[in-house]
Amino acid sequence: MKAIFGTTLITRGSMQRRLVIQLSLIAFLLSLLLFLIVQGVADRAASDTQDNILAASAISIADALYSEGGQVQLELPYSALSMLGTISEDRVFYRVNVDGTTLTGYDDLVVSARSDVSTQAEFSTFSYRGEPVRAVSVTRSVGSQSQRTLVQVVVAQTRLSLAQISYRITLWAVAIGVAFFLVATGLSLWAAHNALAPLNRVASAVTRRGPNDLRPVRAEAPAELAPLVSALNSFIVRLSASLARSEDFIAEAAHRVRTPLATVRTQAEVIHRSLQHSKNKSALREMIRAIDESSRSAGQLLDHAMVNFRADQFQAVDIDLRELVAETVERLSPTAELKDIAISVSDTGEDFAFSADPILLQNALRNVLDNAIKYSPPDSDILVKLFHDSNFHVISFHDQGRGFEGLNLENHFERFKRGSNVGDIVGSGLGLTIVNEVARAHGGHVKITSNKGEGACVSLFLPLA
Repeated sequence: MKAIFGTTLITRGSMQRRLVIQLSLIAFLLSLLLFLIVQGVADRAASDTQDNILAASAISIADALYSEGGQVQLELPYSALSMLGTISEDRVFYRVNVDGTTLTGYDDLVVSARSDVSTQAEFSTFSYRGEPVRAVSVTRSVGSQSQRTLVQVVVAQTRLSLAQISYRITLWAVAIGVAFFLVATGLSLWAAHNALAPLNRVASAVTRRGPNDLRPVRAEAPAELAPLVSALNSFIVRLSASLARSEDFIAEAAHRVRTPLATVRTQAEVIHRSLQHSKNKSALREMIRAIDESSRSAGQLLDHAMVNFRADQFQAVDIDLRELVAETVERLSPTAELKDIAISVSDTGEDFAFSADPILLQNALRNVLDNAIKYSPPDSDILVKLFHDSNFHVISFHDQGRGFEGLNLENHFERFKRGSNVGDIVGSGLGLTIVNEVARAHGGHVKITSNKGEGACVSLFLPLA
């Protein structure tokens, strides 16, 4: 099994290993067949060579036969046997048989006699004097027309040289077979890698894409991969449509949830003003608080879902951070004015151009500034600073509120975690979570500091490059 992006992929062996094993097995069988063919052909060639030399020797002796005074005579040619004696350490035997009587040679060298003259040499293999020999027999008619005598010439040779030749041939055949197998195995590795290369190219083409790149796969691939690429492109089309529906749903859900809750809260406020009984007014205030908590929680849950969605479908454009901060401050200024909170912005006058998803980044800035307003006392100040350090654009929000208490500062980035000193204020514990995730989606981070009773500072660090 293999884990990929948090999921478990069940693997059943390797295609490349399977191809190599199958091709290597084929190579082994071909090597074995090559060995048998080479050995067979070479053995046959060696045997034919020995037979040809034997036949040449026997014919040379037969050609030296002549008749004198009615008697068959022979002057044994030296070359007839010397051509055999030069082959390894083989022993050579011969016999010239005239009508059953040995004219010369070994008396006990017997092969089947022929009753007629034949121009064809006859070969046989048998054991002679404890050794296997290969023999050739040639029959000639010697004499005048009136008196012809059948003479049989037999030449035999041991098979030591043939055994040695066969052994050497076997060694060469084995070497050739092993070399063929090794070369074929190497070529099998290359062929398997080359055959799977188009699949790797398709996988690489998909892997290199960003999370928002849902174009059809156009990688060059052989016809066998066409069904896979077609299925992948079909899946991408369905995924793109599903993501578009999800984005529409989040936007619609935000509107559908917030609008009714806002209407209910407005009606509850109207009723609260008209009531005279303090007990009823207290209950209505609790209902209004519950509506506020529900509205804020629902809104931030949807914001969080939107942040997660857009982070996966990250679409960056060039923006000016100074303008984005100014727009965010302008949107939230009416809320701050209700508490007589003054928001001021300062920057170093440097270039604050940045490549970002403006919707995500504005959502993060709005959450930080909204928290600063919510947790600051009336008649206080909020200072927003823009500056650079060595590696980052920095946007800092300084307030004069309660600060962070009850948790390790890093724990405030976890979902639904709130400080122990803000229980009386409506909140969901998702604001800083959203801010942190937006910062990470842009390659940055968030830093928070707190001075107990003297306010807090939340800073976004966004990379310069």
